[in-house]
Amino acid sequence: MMGKHEPQKDLFSYGVDLDKRVRRDHPLRKVSEIVDFSFVRDEVKDRYGSNGNESVDPEIIMKLIFLLFWDNIRSERELMRMLPERLDYLWFLGYGLDDEVPDHSVLSKARRRWGAEVFESLFVRSVHQCIEAGLVDNEKIHLDGSHIKANASKDSVVKGDPLLMDQLREVYHAQEVKLEAAKGTPKGKVLQNRRLMSTTDPDAPCVRKKTGGESHPRYKAHRVVDDAHGVITATETTPGDVGENQRMKPLIEQHHDNVEANAHTAIADSQYGTAENYRDITAMGISTHVRPYARKKRGQLYGKEMFHYDGETDTYECPAGQLLYPRSFDKIRWAMEYVVRKGTCDNCSLKSECTNAKTGRTVLRRWAQELIDEGIAASESQEAAKDLKRRMWLIEGSFAQAANLHGFKRSRWRRLYRQKIQDWIICFVQNIKILVTHTKNQDPTPTAESTCSYPKMGIQQLDTVLNRLLAALRRCLFIKTENA
Repeated sequence: MMGKHEPQKDLFSYGVDLDKRVRRDHPLRKVSEIVDFSFVRDEVKDRYGSNGNESVDPEIIMKLIFLLFWDNIRSERELMRMLPERLDYLWFLGYGLDDEVPDHSVLSKARRRWGAEVFESLFVRSVHQCIEAGLVDNEKIHLDGSHIKANASKDSVVKGDPLLMDQLREVYHAQEVKLEAAKGTPKGKVLQNRRLMSTTDPDAPCVRKKTGGESHPRYKAHRVVDDAHGVITATETTPGDVGENQRMKPLIEQHHDNVEANAHTAIADSQYGTAENYRDITAMGISTHVRPYARKKRGQLYGKEMFHYDGETDTYECPAGQLLYPRSFDKIRWAMEYVVRKGTCDNCSLKSECTNAKTGRTVLRRWAQELIDEGIAASESQEAAKDLKRRMWLIEGSFAQAANLHGFKRSRWRRLYRQKIQDWIICFVQNIKILVTHTKNQDPTPTAESTCSYPKMGIQQLDTVLNRLLAALRRCLFIKTENA
């Protein structure tokens, strides 16, 4: 007989146990086990008064912000609308079916009250947890950066004289501080495209992701990813016009602070392959598996490697045996220029293969050139070639996961310090996912004793159960015999 369900609203819900309604292998159960969100109470206790209205528990606020990026929910309003119908969210927050859901403004007010340092601390805690779980070996680290489209329309961009734009930025910054009343809001200037400015997000300069692409207000996120399991160990958010090569050394230093140890090898693409980075990173005792910066080829002319440097006389010897002497020091590139005597190259038989300049060949020698040469030699090794291939899917895969699953490519909020908060939370979420996956794989195989859900019995209880089973068996046999 086919049944039909007659829906009827329950007057009471005393018997609902959310712990039973959330499946045992739900990812949020594992997150609740391995992440202690209660640390935020100690972090922000000095930002609340001793009287007045009682706020929402900071631990619940942090969990709500975590859920916002964990499932890439479109907005804070949407999260609060979804909350009553998501039993797993209610269980994760410690709410019951009849508890009142907070207003969405609680999250934005908490971010302003707490400041960005709390979310940086959240990210660093995830790094330490991954280290304790053995997911960071600190042997090799990968570096890369990616643009983020700011929460600003192209229609908000105005163009004008650089001095006028600078004054306009200061006015917008002053007005925002008044409106937000944000305690500890950063006041430092950032690098900008000085002729263009977005009136809705002045911190985001207009940049193109590639030649001929669309110019749009953008930020840039820089990351360090450990080679062992892809754990993000350092991150930095800058305006979109900041070059990746400029942040290599600060990122590695941040990695060393978070991991509390020095890495052995740094792996990056050609955007990081500058002389300054080779010198600085090699001086730190780190092997540079960095693809050299792609420069325009000079045809078949002799390269710098064809010239021999003599440290005692501070001169270069060219392939024809002529000497090049120091002439002037370039303060911008920190390099000494070496030239031949006037007229030396005019009658040289190798001139067509050495230089096209009328005044003769010149060679640049940068400060600490030995370190630069050592870094370039390391980047040309076979091991570096293997690491660069691994880098293509490891750190770029980290950015792809952030973009596809956690809303990385679009800013939720405006201004640089809010974008930093977004990037710290996304990196925290990704590290926690790695930690959850690792702990699942490390769970021991359940035994027969551990999977048994029956309570242990004593001898008397076991004897009572056996007697009841025998009595039931006799009744069954008696009924069968009588029917026969």
